[in-house]
Amino acid sequence: MKSFGASKEFLIDQDQEWEVVGEGVKRKIMGYDDKIMLVKVHFDKGGIGYEHKHYHSQTTYVASGSFEFKIGNQIKIVKEGDSVYIPPNELHGAECLETGILIDVFSPIREDFME
Repeated sequence: MKSFGASKEFLIDQDQEWEVVGEGVKRKIMGYDDKIMLVKVHFDKGGIGYEHKHYHSQTTYVASGSFEFKIGNQIKIVKEGDSVYIPPNELHGAECLETGILIDVFSPIREDFME
């Protein structure tokens, strides 16, 4: 695995650039080293995180809004204050029901986000 080093110790939200990653979906990388990564993801209502899978462990905290999450064969609506755990290699996706922000934590780092 390629080493990306580590982010700065302090990442001020207003200083981080949004990266558009889909229609109605954008993200900011908010801290990382090779073992862990924190990502802030903004969804407009109707924005979709298309179904995908990766070898990383993932936890997601719903900072605002509401989302229909699919993890494997389970579908649940989660809202502000809720969280989900996505095991490695599990097919998952989400649709934003009410504009909001997800906070994703990945282990190890999502190398594909760094390119």
